[in-house]
Amino acid sequence: MDKLFNNNWLIRLTALLLAIALFFYVQSENNSTRSTPSEKQADVIEDVKLEVYYDDENLIVTGLPETVNVGIEGPTPIVMREKLAKDYKVFVDLSSLSIGEHRVTIQTENFSEKLEVTVYPQVVNISIEEKVTKEFRVEPEINSRQIKEGYVLKNMLAEPKYVFVTGAKSVMDSINYVKASIKAEDGITQSFKQQANVKVLDRDLNKLDVTIQPEAVEINVEIDEYNREIPLTLKQTGQLPEGITINELSLNQESIKVSGPQSIVDSLNEMIVEFDLSKLKESGDYEAKIQKLENPMKLSNETVTIHANITVAEDESETSTVESPETDGNTAPVTDEDTGEE
Repeated sequence: MDKLFNNNWLIRLTALLLAIALFFYVQSENNSTRSTPSEKQADVIEDVKLEVYYDDENLIVTGLPETVNVGIEGPTPIVMREKLAKDYKVFVDLSSLSIGEHRVTIQTENFSEKLEVTVYPQVVNISIEEKVTKEFRVEPEINSRQIKEGYVLKNMLAEPKYVFVTGAKSVMDSINYVKASIKAEDGITQSFKQQANVKVLDRDLNKLDVTIQPEAVEINVEIDEYNREIPLTLKQTGQLPEGITINELSLNQESIKVSGPQSIVDSLNEMIVEFDLSKLKESGDYEAKIQKLENPMKLSNETVTIHANITVAEDESETSTVESPETDGNTAPVTDEDTGEE
């Protein structure tokens, strides 16, 4: 064994073999290191915000997407770094363009030069228009079928009554309705208030792309029972007492407010007031009830006043007599001859 280690040629041969093995190992590692950066990777960054440069105080731009997708391809480490760092920018510069139709290319900035960058979409058609602001009155609306039978919508008011709408001139010219819709449960019987978003619509009820200020208003909804004024008719009953003559019988009101289901109230042509003539004893005011036909109905007042003007005949007639002068049986009537008068 000692002889083997003492042999110089054997030691030299072993060293040579080790050197050759080490060379090939280092060479293999170098090749592996050099090949890694050369590997390419493709990826897509989704929903990148599109920045737009233009005179937004006086102009409106339509046709641009809010976000775009960006495809990147290049060395894997750089692709991964770009996705994480997010130092890039995707934009269109419209500051030099005039009002009208244009075809523009979406640009990128701050991406690594070692990456191939593609924007989806890359080219878009846009329209630049004058920005217009107008004031519109808000129309509150509610589904009448949500109101319980026997109740009606008395009034609806929006606060504020007017809103400012801003948009492209062509869009503003197509505005037909500015509404605020109430959302409520079925069977409404009471007045209430509710916040409602304002909607701007065209003639076909399509929602328009505009800015509204304020975006919501408060709606005051007034609900009341359904009612109508129905004429009153006086109906005489009973027997008129003997010796009484009616000069006039009149009601203190011509009609009465009747509330209830619309089908019942609308079928009424008159409300009857019955008055018993046997109660008449002297001129003056008498109270009488209004005839109620249906339980669901409500009357603004259930009695009315009847003014009676009557004449009461006297029970005994007064008579008057003239008394003649007193005389006895022996006295004769006085004549002109007895007085001596010619």
